[in-house]
Amino acid sequence: MSAQRFVLFDTIIGRCGVAWGERGLIGVQLPEISPGAAWARLRKRFPDAVESEPTTEIEAVIERIRELLAGGRDDLADIPLDLDGQSTFNLRVYEIARAITPGETSTYGEVAKAMGEPGAARAVGKALGENPWPIVVPCHRVLGRSGAMGGFSAPGGAETKAKLLTIEKARTDAVPTLFDLEFSVAPRRGA
Repeated sequence: MSAQRFVLFDTIIGRCGVAWGERGLIGVQLPEISPGAAWARLRKRFPDAVESEPTTEIEAVIERIRELLAGGRDDLADIPLDLDGQSTFNLRVYEIARAITPGETSTYGEVAKAMGEPGAARAVGKALGENPWPIVVPCHRVLGRSGAMGGFSAPGGAETKAKLLTIEKARTDAVPTLFDLEFSVAPRRGA
């Protein structure tokens, strides 16, 4: 049997998938237009992987992803990833992205600054575009300047990114919402 395996599973946002090997997840697949398209994308990304039943550990990962996509607050930061083939730069970006908790966001520039490379915002965006583990490495939580969605390489693009942030109840801009404002009511005259 192949050392790489994959499985598709249903979530509140559609059919997702995970691929794994002996050292952890090798990839996560967000929903496509159809379940068949999701299957085809996983096969293309991981041609050596064999579709199979999830192990107990992978079943637990699937359940955690389902819960997060249903509005849960699990950051998934402890899920083991197979990091083979990733550049040092990308790994640094992914490490910082994994520290962004559900409901929070950062910007490409802030991630670059956290890496000690303040001029590398575009390179951060490129690394996140190459992220093989969306959701587990929450690239959707990294935005452009002033809360702009920026790119998102998963199916559905920025619309999918916005949907994920909405599920997490994340603020995407610096404009205060009604709930952020503190109201003080002045006493009525003549009362």
